Amino acid sequence: MKYTVTIPGEPTGKGRPRVTKWGTHTPEKTVLYENLIKLMAEPEITNGMLEGPLVMTIEAFYSIPKSASKKLREQMIRREVRPTKKPDTDNIAKTCGDALNGIWYKDDSHIVDEHVSKWYGEPACVVIEVEEWKL
Repeated sequence: MKYTVTIPGEPTGKGRPRVTKWGTHTPEKTVLYENLIKLMAEPEITNGMLEGPLVMTIEAFYSIPKSASKKLREQMIRREVRPTKKPDTDNIAKTCGDALNGIWYKDDSHIVDEHVSKWYGEPACVVIEVEEWKL
């Protein structure tokens, strides 16, 4: 079984929690993005939660900068040039994994294989796919 969802907008990574005298707080931008992922992912559930070992594949598509030349823009579209900007792939994966806890699977500790790639594309979005691991 496999679930796939496309999250519109620029990829967002997991922000560092802030520790204050009142406790630990997750940045609002992270909370809002995780809630968007949950909202978009919930309707995808057709056969219940995924179980056992899971494989997560994430493709993060960044907007092509308006300042890019025509030649560079074409190279970005053909996937010859890739983004080397923030957020890092591990932060994107952490956001997606945490957001889908209790939605597509019981806990993100079930993810045994993960692949995250960054590309340029229009429109900007993040495509998340989670499937049960097979031999």
